[in-house]
Amino acid sequence: MTDFTYDLGADGVATITWDVVAKSMNVMSTEGLILLDQLIDQALADEACKGVIITSAKKDFAGGMDLNVIAQMRAGGAQAMFDGVMQLHGVLRKIERAGMDPKTLKGGKPIVTVLPGTALGIGLELPLATHRIFAADNPKAKIGLPEIMVGIFPGGGGTTRLVRKMGAMAAAPFLLEGKLSNPKAAKAAGLIDEVCEDPMAAARDWVLSAKDGDLVKPWDAKGYKMPGGAPYHPAGFMTFLGASAMVHGKTMGVYPAAKALLSAVYEGALVPFDTALKIEARWFTNLLLNPSSSAMIRSLFINKEALEKGANRPQVEDQSVNKVGILGAGMMGAGIAYVSANAGIEVVLIDASQEAADRGKSYSTGILDKGIQRKKVTEEKKAEVLARITATTDYAALEGCDLIVEAVFEDPGVKAEVTAKAEAVIPETAIFATNTSTLPISHLAKASKRPEQFIGIHFFSPVDKMLLVEIIKGAQTGDVAVAKALDFVRAIRKTPIVVNDARFFYANRCIIPYINEGIRMVAEGVNPVLVENAAKLVGMPLGPLQLVDETSIDLGVKIAKATKAAMGDAYPDGAVDEVVFWMADQGRLGKKADAGFYSYAGGKRAGLWAGLADQYPRAEEQPELTEVQHRLLMAQVLEAVRAFEQGVLTDIREGDVGAILGWGFAPWSGGPFAWLDIIGAPRAVEICEALEAAYGPRFNAPALLRDIVEKGDSFYARFGGGQAAAAA
Repeated sequence: MTDFTYDLGADGVATITWDVVAKSMNVMSTEGLILLDQLIDQALADEACKGVIITSAKKDFAGGMDLNVIAQMRAGGAQAMFDGVMQLHGVLRKIERAGMDPKTLKGGKPIVTVLPGTALGIGLELPLATHRIFAADNPKAKIGLPEIMVGIFPGGGGTTRLVRKMGAMAAAPFLLEGKLSNPKAAKAAGLIDEVCEDPMAAARDWVLSAKDGDLVKPWDAKGYKMPGGAPYHPAGFMTFLGASAMVHGKTMGVYPAAKALLSAVYEGALVPFDTALKIEARWFTNLLLNPSSSAMIRSLFINKEALEKGANRPQVEDQSVNKVGILGAGMMGAGIAYVSANAGIEVVLIDASQEAADRGKSYSTGILDKGIQRKKVTEEKKAEVLARITATTDYAALEGCDLIVEAVFEDPGVKAEVTAKAEAVIPETAIFATNTSTLPISHLAKASKRPEQFIGIHFFSPVDKMLLVEIIKGAQTGDVAVAKALDFVRAIRKTPIVVNDARFFYANRCIIPYINEGIRMVAEGVNPVLVENAAKLVGMPLGPLQLVDETSIDLGVKIAKATKAAMGDAYPDGAVDEVVFWMADQGRLGKKADAGFYSYAGGKRAGLWAGLADQYPRAEEQPELTEVQHRLLMAQVLEAVRAFEQGVLTDIREGDVGAILGWGFAPWSGGPFAWLDIIGAPRAVEICEALEAAYGPRFNAPALLRDIVEKGDSFYARFGGGQAAAAA
C-alpha cells in the first residue's frame, strides 16, 4: 500500500487520499512526496479531471515531516539539503499553479484540501499551497506550524506563504511562537478558509464552481502588496524593526531558528515569490547545519517521543491505572488530582480535614473555570472531571485503588504514618508512590510492608503546567512498580524519566549547584546583575537568584541544613549558606514574602535588592561574561555527567530531556550531554581545568568526560542508543 491513493469520481473531481501505513498520524516522506507529485501530474493531464481534493483517511490530516527525511538530507550535506527542500517547494508550487498559463493565469484546475482533524507542519504547508482549505468542525483538532518549538522553522513554504497571506505582524504568533489553533480559531485568524459539518461536500461544490480568478494566489496577481507593508514601506519598516527587537529580546540571541526565520521573512519580502522560496530554502538549510537545531530536534522530538512511548519501560504486562488515591490535598496533591481526573482516572483525594480535602478539589474547579472562560472547556467536561474526584478524610475510600500517590509534607515521620494507613486498606497488588523532591526513596520504603511495590514519583510544580515527571527506583523497587508509574505518567500526558535513588535524584541534584553557584558569586562580589543576565544570555529561563526567590529562600535553608547533617565534614556549600542564612535572618524569604534577592512591589519583581551590595560589596574587577556563563553551565552539566557516571541516571536521553523540561536547561543546546557534544569533550575539559584552578574541585572534570576525550568520542556516539555508563 502507498502513502497516497487517487480516485476520480463520476463528477470529474479526483480525491487524493493520504494514508501512511502503520502510523496513527500521516507524516511526509521522500517517497510520499514523489508519489504526490506523480498523482498531481496525473490529475493535471487527465481531461476528465475537473479538480482535486486532497484529504486524509485518518482522523487527522498530518503531523508534519518524517524526521528521517531531514536526517537523510543532513547526511548528504548542504547541497543535498537545499535540493531536497527545493524539491518540496517545486511540488507545492506545481499544486499552487495547478496547470494555469504562466502569463494569463488561466486554465488551471482547482485543488483544495480537506482537513478532518489536526494539521501540523507540512500538514498545513501543503494546504496553504492549495486554492482553498476546508476543515471539519472538530474542536479537538490543532492547526498550526509548531516547528520553532523543536529548533527549526517552517521550511516547506509555510513561512513565505503565511507572511504573504497575513502580513508579518499577524503571522508572527504562528511562526515565531508555534501557536496552534482549533479550526474555528484558525479560520478567524485567516489560516484556513472554511469550517464545515461536511467539508468533503463543501469542497466538492467549490471545486465544481471555481473560476479562473479563484485559483490565483494574491502574491501571483498583478499589483500584489504585502499586508501590513513590505520592509521598505513605512509601516512595514516599523513592523520588521519591532520584530527584530522582539525576537532578540525573547531568544537572547541563542536560538538560531528564530533569527533564521526572521531573516528568511525579511529577505523574502524584498523579492518576487519564487525567489523568496529559494531564500527560505537557503535559510532552512543554514539552520539544519547548525548543531543546535540537530540537538533540539533530537531531544525535544525524537528522544522525548521515545520516552513517552516507553523506551525504558520494563517488559511487563499493561499497568494502566483505573483508580488513584492521593494522600495530601495541598498544592501538589491537588495538582496531581486534577491531571489524573482530567485524564479519565477515578481519584480519591484524602486530607486530615474535610475542609482541606474540599479545598484541594476546588483547585480543579478553578482550572476548569479558567478553561471555560477561554472557551477550551465545556460545562459538561467540567462536570465529568469533578465527578471523578472524591474528596474525603476516610482512608477506607482507597479500597480498590491500584496506585497511591502520597503528597504530604516532606517529613519522613508523616510520610511513614500515611503509608501505614493506606496499606491497611489498599489491595496487596497496589503500587505505592511517594511524591518527594529530596527524601531518599529507599529510606521511605522502610515504612512499607511491600518495598518492591514502593516507588518515588517526583512531580514538578505547578503540576498541571510542568511537563516532566521524575520516577525514582528505590533499592528494592520492582519492575511492576516502575511500569505502573510509567503507565500512569504517560496516561496523564507527562514525559517520564526513570532514575535510581540518590540524594536529590537527578533534577534537583543538577539545579541546586546552579543556584548555589549564583549565590557564591554574590558572596565573591560579582555584580548580581551580571550573574542574572549571564544566565539568561546563555538560554536559562531564570537567573539563579530569581529562581531561588521563586522556590523560596527558607526552603533553601531547610535543604542546606538537612544536607549538611547528612554529609558532615564533606559538605561543600558553607559559602552559600552564609548568604542564604543571612537573607533568611533579614526576613527576605523570596517572592512569597515580597522580599528576597529581588525587591517586589505588589508581588511583582522591581529589580535586584540594593541591600545586597551593603553586605556583599561589588568587587572592583568583575569577571568576563563568558566565565560567569561557564560557571553557571558547568555547575549543572558536571552534576549530570556524575549522575550518569554513578548510575543514578541510566540514559543520557533522559538526562537531556529531563534537564530541558524539568528545570529549563538552555533548550537551544538540546540538554547537558548534547551541549558537551556541541562544544566537544576536549573543550569541555579545558573549561573545567580553568575553572577548577580558579574556583576549586567542584569543577573537576569527571573520569567519564576525560575518557570520552581520550577515545576521541562523544556522548551520543557512545550512549545515544540508551546504553548505561556502567555497561559501556
